[in-house]
Amino acid sequence: MALGSGHQTITTAAKFIPEIWSDEVVATYKKNLVAANLIKKMNFKGKKGDAVHIPKPGRGSANAKAANTQVVLNTDTATEVIVNIDQHWEFSIMIEDIVSAQALASMRQFYTDDAGYALARKVDSLILELGRGVNGGDGTAAYTGAYSGADGTTAYTGTAGALTDAAIRRSIQRLDDNDVPMDGRFLIVPPSTRNTLMGIARFTEQAFVGDAGNGNTIRSGEVGNVYGVPVFVSSNADAATDGDRICLLGHKDFAVLVEQMGVRTQTQYKQEYLGDLFTADTLFGVKELRDGSAIALAVPA
Repeated sequence: MALGSGHQTITTAAKFIPEIWSDEVVATYKKNLVAANLIKKMNFKGKKGDAVHIPKPGRGSANAKAANTQVVLNTDTATEVIVNIDQHWEFSIMIEDIVSAQALASMRQFYTDDAGYALARKVDSLILELGRGVNGGDGTAAYTGAYSGADGTTAYTGTAGALTDAAIRRSIQRLDDNDVPMDGRFLIVPPSTRNTLMGIARFTEQAFVGDAGNGNTIRSGEVGNVYGVPVFVSSNADAATDGDRICLLGHKDFAVLVEQMGVRTQTQYKQEYLGDLFTADTLFGVKELRDGSAIALAVPA
């Protein structure tokens, strides 16, 4: 039996064609990622399974070659890191026909921006929460392996201090002592710490500000460079149990992001609601890889 005219067509639903939504959501998602761009990333898209096993070999050593003797063999029993693909997050909204008919075209841009930002914020937040386990921490928001931002030496037990030059230098030394490569390091700070740094002469000099401070920011959130380490500001910087915020100095190998499904967008017309259901979602897993490759510093919120 024919249902007559008034069918939903590609013309009347043009604003909800998935390709348009997808391009805008993915662009906003990528633009707002900070931590995810600084760590190791693995593409697991299109593959089956709920976990990824990553070999974790130990470092070998160079040996002196003695005349007329056999070379010294490096031996290593590699361990592994298991990354569970258990993070499935979505952003959904129902747009009723009356809204679609009366709203400005800019409405789509607002919702796609909101979806991309929300998913990027969640990915970054989960990565930064891995800082709870660095330096032998127990993985909780108590940050049992963190240090005070006041000096980088005092163990954090609930009393934080504004980030200082001494704390940064001491934390860099900790990475040096752990043979963490200089290339690939980063420092992520909350907005409160950026405010602190802007009030200290040393950190407003060209040596700190660099190109990023002159409007040439090359990555999302980058605000400068200190002692060769790029500095990024993120409102997603994790909070400790008592509300203090955490600065994370680390190397890209400290953690891994495994994406099984990148940002996907779908739309479906729901007759019972007389509207279009729009959903953006992503499926991934995050895991700490090398415990000694990051240092957490507690600072006031």
